Amino acid sequence: MVFDIIASLHWQTKKTMENTEQTLFAKRFRGFFPVVIDVETAGFNKETDALLEIAASVLKMDDDGVLSIDHTVHFHVEPFEGANIEQAAIEFNGIDPFSALRGAVPEEEAIKEICKVVRKAQKAAGCQRAVVVAHNAAFDHGFLNAAIERCKIKRTPFHPFVSFDTTSLAGLALGQTVLAKACRTAGIEFDNKQAHSALYDTERTAELFCLIVNRWQQLGGWPLPETEATEATEASEEEQDSAVKTTE
Repeated sequence: MVFDIIASLHWQTKKTMENTEQTLFAKRFRGFFPVVIDVETAGFNKETDALLEIAASVLKMDDDGVLSIDHTVHFHVEPFEGANIEQAAIEFNGIDPFSALRGAVPEEEAIKEICKVVRKAQKAAGCQRAVVVAHNAAFDHGFLNAAIERCKIKRTPFHPFVSFDTTSLAGLALGQTVLAKACRTAGIEFDNKQAHSALYDTERTAELFCLIVNRWQQLGGWPLPETEATEATEASEEEQDSAVKTTE
């Protein structure tokens, strides 16, 4: 009777593990799906200042665990109703918020489409939740969260507060914290004339993030060596296998 119970529990455990077996991508970031984001805005206040441009680079991972850009979605965004426009901000990024030539779309359309694209890619990668990757991530993440709230999007794929900041990663890996300098140090071409475009900055940030992650793997930092706890778990599973075979 006892052996029957053990056998049943062991079978159920194995079935659960099979059904929840993680993809290589999911294992790399603990089930998180990194999405590189950059925004251009009409100020620093995420609650009151307009979101003017947003881009999101979706990543992919090959069978060797090497990370790269899959594709990027990009939108010029119409200022939401009642949004504040700081003159100093638009002079800095060179955006005319009300120019018809921008081809801007309503904020809700842009954010919903990004969520749709991210949700689909996240599911395909076998991950549970998307996390924002950005340079000085608190800024971009804050504006994204504020836009999601304004658009009343209930089913967002993005984690509300977890993010990967390439400022910190570049400081650790390359000794640089400014995006342009970090890219050049890493051997990534960076054109200052194209900077402060959400599309350009997103793709350079994505290249930088992928390079740091891939280099860490090349240097032997990933995958982690098996721990004693892992070995103990495997030994326990072998004992259960033996117990099951005894009852057969």
